[in-house]
Amino acid sequence: MRVLGIETSCDETAASVVALDDAGMPEILSNVVLSQIEEHAAFGGVVPEIAARAHVEALDGIVAAALEEAKVGLADIDAVAATAGPGLIGGLIVGLMTAKAIAAASQKPLLPINHLEGHALTARLTAPMTGNVPFPYLLLLVSGGHTQMVLVRGIGSYERWATTIDDALGEAFDKTAKLLGLPYPGGPSVERAAAEGDASRFSFPRPLKGERRADFSFSGLKTAVRQAASAIAPLSDRDVADICASFQLAVTETLAERVGRSLARFREAFPDIAQPVLVVAGGVAANRAIRAALDATAARHGARLVAPPLKLCTDNAAMIAWAGIERLRAGLCEDDALDFAPRSRWPLDEEAAPMVGSGKRGAKA
Repeated sequence: MRVLGIETSCDETAASVVALDDAGMPEILSNVVLSQIEEHAAFGGVVPEIAARAHVEALDGIVAAALEEAKVGLADIDAVAATAGPGLIGGLIVGLMTAKAIAAASQKPLLPINHLEGHALTARLTAPMTGNVPFPYLLLLVSGGHTQMVLVRGIGSYERWATTIDDALGEAFDKTAKLLGLPYPGGPSVERAAAEGDASRFSFPRPLKGERRADFSFSGLKTAVRQAASAIAPLSDRDVADICASFQLAVTETLAERVGRSLARFREAFPDIAQPVLVVAGGVAANRAIRAALDATAARHGARLVAPPLKLCTDNAAMIAWAGIERLRAGLCEDDALDFAPRSRWPLDEEAAPMVGSGKRGAKA
């Protein structure tokens, strides 16, 4: 089985071919990602119109490169999977319409994929490297737009246990970087600066610490960073490094405490599972300090942390192709997929009560 995956939900134009070998094990035949960092760096964040135009210009070539690297043609592909949401609507339209054209012209099934499901299932794609990841497992999804704890029961079966009540963690990293004059993208810049700083210099809050619910909050932490920076402006390089280190420490300790509550709930819900699996996914999962904190938290609860390789934490098309394979194996291929409309908002758990940005397009989180 071979599936062509296409990802254009934000500022990466990506295509990939993922296959199952004769033993049923996943294999990434190609994974081509073109980042738009330079296009958006001057603005300190992603500009939707610029991103959509860049996808239009690059996607055909990226798909061709992915097929060439995989040494296959469209005739060798069993299906086409594309991100259909959530994300920036312009980019979603470009990717999904391209996938529809390829699927229709080659007479292959089309699989509209939830971008968050791609992240949720990445750990099963990398199972040959990280160990088996059976259902059910607990997912921490941390990215620029999402911070959630999700119970992954199976393909297409997700139950949200916790979410952010205000800002996503990735957004908090990006806003902190912009405030301190660090380059875009903010997450890696803050992590690099933190490595040179003194994490004990500033005492930032640990939002919701001690509360029984497992939700997250990062708005107050952003405010505390801004107030600390304003109080000692103009900032030296040492000031910036110390603020970043203190901010990152507050984030890791907050995540450890919040995730620990969900792990305890998982143990109560599934007492027969000897060693629960905690999966971390999304762009923020590339942060090494966060990984170390989650690894220690999992160990304290008798669980095993599974984190994808760094290149598969950020947006990529391999995870979309893999989600397509998982859906094909589960018999979840829709006959009317060519009529599927892209969704800028598309929660994994559509039964969960909305927390942020509820409106006619649905809940942001």
